[in-house]
Amino acid sequence: MIALTVNGESRRTSASTIAELVRELELDPAKVAVEHNGTIAPRSELHAKKVQDGDALEIVHFVGGGQDDDSWSVAGHTFKSRLIVGTGKYKDFEQNAAALEASGAEIVTVAVRRVNVSDPKAPMLTDYIDPKKVTYLPNTAGCFNAEEAIRTLRLAREAGGWNLVKLEVLGEAKTLYPDMRETLKATEVLANEGFHPMVYCVDDPIAAKQLEDAGAVAVMPLGAPIGSGLGIQNQVTIRLIVEGAKVPVLVDAGVGTASDAAVAMELGCDGVLMNTAIAEAKDPLRMARAMKLAVAAGRDAYLSGRMGRRRYADPSSPLAGLI
Repeated sequence: MIALTVNGESRRTSASTIAELVRELELDPAKVAVEHNGTIAPRSELHAKKVQDGDALEIVHFVGGGQDDDSWSVAGHTFKSRLIVGTGKYKDFEQNAAALEASGAEIVTVAVRRVNVSDPKAPMLTDYIDPKKVTYLPNTAGCFNAEEAIRTLRLAREAGGWNLVKLEVLGEAKTLYPDMRETLKATEVLANEGFHPMVYCVDDPIAAKQLEDAGAVAVMPLGAPIGSGLGIQNQVTIRLIVEGAKVPVLVDAGVGTASDAAVAMELGCDGVLMNTAIAEAKDPLRMARAMKLAVAAGRDAYLSGRMGRRRYADPSSPLAGLI
């Protein structure tokens, strides 16, 4: 056995050549490059190049550039962006498409509405946002009972072949809070028909678990009433939903600005859905970029593990040796 250094770490080996060492590391000599004592070792000579006690080697291979992969998946679909944006309230489809581009989002929610038969050549969303490049998530906005929601999504699947859908069944028009009894009923029917419903719900961990058991592929608790921009009103229950869920959790509704999106991600949510916060900003494109950065920053903060909260001050600089 000899002692050498591999990629900065001490290692003992019985290998006599670089190729033997590489195989000992369960690597393929044909797929790596090796620096031996400061000199590149040609791949064709690895089988003959001897290693000796005290040698230093660097072994490298190709990996994807940029940050570590932090994608998320729902119902077999994988996405890099954790931001989902809506397609309502923009001044026109062109602005909508530009905001989507600025946000980096890979999913857009789309409402299902009747075709304007009096003007069949009127512009359509698909003329500006290509469903082959961006995932369309048909939703049931405006539905107030399970029957209406199910009917809408059946039509959506017929129109575009979509099984991944967003379900929301509203209780009444003033608050736009979900009717959880009707929502649960619709979830069960849709799941049995082969749909993959991502479900808008109250910020209640018990209700979220019931939806998951009924077949929801993601639960989407509200942060505050739809379109209110009030931010996340109950961080405790959102955190409890995240801790108890086995499916993705995304905050849906209530986000008003970038800090709200960051908070959602810091709570451990898998993503955030928003529409009004971007569409009604004075500069929608700039706000879309801000939301993209906020979601990424909040996710990094969550993965980093924040410092503990203290009741009193704790100095950053040591007091020992104070003049």
